[in-house]
Amino acid sequence: MLAKKYGSADNFDIIVNIDKGDFEIWRNRVVVEDDALTDPITQIPLSEAKKIDDDYEVGEEVSDEVKFLDFGRRAILSLRQNLTARKGDSIRAVVIKVEMRNNTPFIILSRTSPVFLERLFELEVPEIFDGLITIKKIVRVPGERAKVAVESYDERIDPVGACVGMKGSRIHGIVRELRNENIDVINFTSNNQLFIQRALSPAKITSIKLVEETKKAEIYLKPNEVSLAIGKGGLNIKLASQLTGYEIDVYREPGGEDEEDVNLEEFGDEIEDWIIEELKAIGCDTARSVLNLSISDLVKRTDLEEETVKEVVNILKAEFE
Repeated sequence: MLAKKYGSADNFDIIVNIDKGDFEIWRNRVVVEDDALTDPITQIPLSEAKKIDDDYEVGEEVSDEVKFLDFGRRAILSLRQNLTARKGDSIRAVVIKVEMRNNTPFIILSRTSPVFLERLFELEVPEIFDGLITIKKIVRVPGERAKVAVESYDERIDPVGACVGMKGSRIHGIVRELRNENIDVINFTSNNQLFIQRALSPAKITSIKLVEETKKAEIYLKPNEVSLAIGKGGLNIKLASQLTGYEIDVYREPGGEDEEDVNLEEFGDEIEDWIIEELKAIGCDTARSVLNLSISDLVKRTDLEEETVKEVVNILKAEFE
């Protein structure tokens, strides 16, 4: 409900009052100068913060309570229905820490911690529980994607195969528990190049250049593999960087028959429709089909001005740089 209303729920705290049977929602924002506001979800202007408390200064964090009246009747009824339908369910979680408050222990549970995913693997994969397979590292964006590096000291055991199970039977149990979070299980190796290559799966890497001093990796791929390496929302490359400890930069390998191409319609925001139609009339319906012709040829074969043709060519070139 918070994510739908504010665009993100990351900077909110929800405090459950077990004794009273209700809960509170608190929003955390950083105070910025009024003219420096760039993200209203995580930032609050100084003038607005001073309305809450006159002592607030730039750089401090403001926590203000979100009232249910702000949401409207329909959203509250939907929330109530969802909470009621989960009531009484048993959930799995790990105990992250225990805090003593006035001689009363408060137990902090987590389902988003990498430790929770590690415990799920221990439950589903006997070889991990018995110590035959070791989990070297886990990185995850909860609810979206996780990467797990595993290693076996017994050559007879395939660590990835054991974790996935016959026809995915073991990994499916974990994925269901995590509400369909994507999990990549990777065979750990001390060979950094090979480890990075495995971490960026399913993308197929052409070549890798490592800069050990700065812990950077330059990855070269065929154009049609670039989107696979980066992943939806950049998650694949982000998690691969966290898993391997290298800052990964992706580059397209120039040339080749499989080189990526883009339909001219994709440039509708930058190139006017009548210009696109003019180019299509001479058989140029993709970016590369235009770039394969010289500017003089394009001017001769179309009714476009040379200046217009140069501008179009620059826009199309930028797509592949």
